[in-house]
Amino acid sequence: MNKHYDVLIVGAGASGIGVGILMKQMGCDSFWLIDRGEIGATFRKWPKEMRFITPSFPSQGFGQTDLNAVVPKTSPGYTLNEEHPTGEDYAEYLELLVNHYELPVRTGVEVKEVRKLDRQLFKVNTAQETITSRFVVWAAGEYQYPDLGVFPGAELCIHNSQIHSFEKMKEDDYLVIGGYESGLDAVYQLNKIQKKSRLIAKTPTWKIDSSDPSVILSPYTFSRMKEAIPEGRIKVYEQQIVNSVRKEKAHYYVNTLEGHQFISHTPPILATGFKGSTSIISNLFEFGEHGKPLVNDKDESTKCEGLFLCGPELRHDSHVFCYIYKFRQRFPVLAKEIGSRLNLNLEILDLYRKENFYLDDLSECGERCEC
Repeated sequence: MNKHYDVLIVGAGASGIGVGILMKQMGCDSFWLIDRGEIGATFRKWPKEMRFITPSFPSQGFGQTDLNAVVPKTSPGYTLNEEHPTGEDYAEYLELLVNHYELPVRTGVEVKEVRKLDRQLFKVNTAQETITSRFVVWAAGEYQYPDLGVFPGAELCIHNSQIHSFEKMKEDDYLVIGGYESGLDAVYQLNKIQKKSRLIAKTPTWKIDSSDPSVILSPYTFSRMKEAIPEGRIKVYEQQIVNSVRKEKAHYYVNTLEGHQFISHTPPILATGFKGSTSIISNLFEFGEHGKPLVNDKDESTKCEGLFLCGPELRHDSHVFCYIYKFRQRFPVLAKEIGSRLNLNLEILDLYRKENFYLDDLSECGERCEC
């Protein structure tokens, strides 16, 4: 089967659905969303105990939108009655949006290859069919693509994204590598079920002087750790850079550049990040010093015209868009560019700007808190 669309959106998660709704609102009648899994598949894969660290709260009546909403005039907090929703809860919110806006979504479609045939045509090969489109919006995210090559032996570890539930962890002592949100959440969850853990952190995020939540520990996690640490089951080793893991008989040996060795009889939990889904189509992007794809001021690949990126892999110089409330502000930017080239109705973008969903001037980013 061969199908053609003006816009193909790869990924039916927060980014893909957010952009898909904009396409619908602008009057695009030739677009499609595809996902290799279910709607909100990434959130459904979260550990059962994991929750959003950004709070959800309905405050539209006072001109502010829920931090975790992907479209104006909606609120996961209101819909789910949860301030810090689970992944399963949030996937339910996304599914409600798909049904409400009647988005053309097809699940179970895995992209194998994306090729640029000419200046205005992409060929997307999937396991089921071949699709051609004028524009491709890559919104496949990063959570389902863990980085298992950060150091020799990383493949011997269990990545935090591969843990279905911490309640099923049966051993009494665990070693966790990574000092950002995922690593801290892992030791917190282990502590809740009376398990001991040792955290090896390259960067003590809880000590960084910054107001950017992308580089420091969130207040939600900080407060939970403040309660957990005094219970004595968590030990933290700061400024330790792991450079190898090896397994010998029934033990795992974790070595650091600083000359320390940690021994564990269970696979270390790896919480050091993701390589991201753009690894599938890396030939269509240039990559910067930060290791992420390079895009222009419209979030279009600097290497491949017509290919747009949205979601947590998006970077602009030092600006990191890893939270929903950050990357959702770029939906209207790429939507306006695509809409202009397709002569769509752009009036809806005024609402997005009014609702603070529209960030096209990056000079406004990076402001520090006064206190």
